[in-house]
Amino acid sequence: MYPELFKIGPVAIRSYGLMLAISVLLGVFYVYKMAKRKGYDFDRLFSLAYILVFGGIIGARLAYVLFHIPDFEGHWLDTINPFGTDQIGIAGLNLYGGIILAVLLAYLYMLWRKLPILQTLDVFAPTVGLGLVFTRIGCFLNGCCYGTPCNLPWGVHFPEGSIPYYTFGNTAIHPSQLYSSLYGLIIFLFLHWRLKHKQFDGQVVGLLFMVEAVFRYAIEFVRYYENAMHIHFFGMQPTYNHLIAIAQFLLGLTIYIVQYRKYKNGRQDTTA
Repeated sequence: MYPELFKIGPVAIRSYGLMLAISVLLGVFYVYKMAKRKGYDFDRLFSLAYILVFGGIIGARLAYVLFHIPDFEGHWLDTINPFGTDQIGIAGLNLYGGIILAVLLAYLYMLWRKLPILQTLDVFAPTVGLGLVFTRIGCFLNGCCYGTPCNLPWGVHFPEGSIPYYTFGNTAIHPSQLYSSLYGLIIFLFLHWRLKHKQFDGQVVGLLFMVEAVFRYAIEFVRYYENAMHIHFFGMQPTYNHLIAIAQFLLGLTIYIVQYRKYKNGRQDTTA
């Protein structure tokens, strides 16, 4: 675990922050290349990228704080400071909170700028997978978003003083961060291929919502969460992220079906 990679004078270069910066830069570069290939106006897409990045970070922080209000009693300033007073590196972000706020702000911006919403989101969709590749490696180096105990050959032991060690001691746990990084790579490669050969607007972002939701739903079973993140009903204890993943899947499925029907009917009208 390397929450702090090195220092430049008094400034510490932290692993999660570096991985987040790399994912943002690569994501913007990817959008630039795809916009150029498809003849889109990159200037407006670049502004949208800023909104998605900062909206995602703010939304992720807000969601984390809402689920951990008792942790901030007595030091409320830490609610807006993800470095905290007792944290190792950057901590306290919830992915789905970031996605929800980022998509909402992006939607409002696209309405204002009169951008084709689904067409635009298709271009950005693969960057979510790209972001997961690097930011989840950052989580692994930072020691956050860790898994539950396991006896598999690839179970990992976090060092004394780390957050996972505080919870499980020297017990081997699932490297859930690396699982997420791997599925992020799969999502990116799949959606990049689909974007180059897409049949209709909304196809790529619809697939993103569905595929990411399936992967995330599965990962939740091997990722550790405190009791505040669990819901108890009918003898089951799903996490809030389980419920969000289900809603996200249904949204993606709706987008895909509606747009596919429009595409199919349009093609039939053209060939009639």
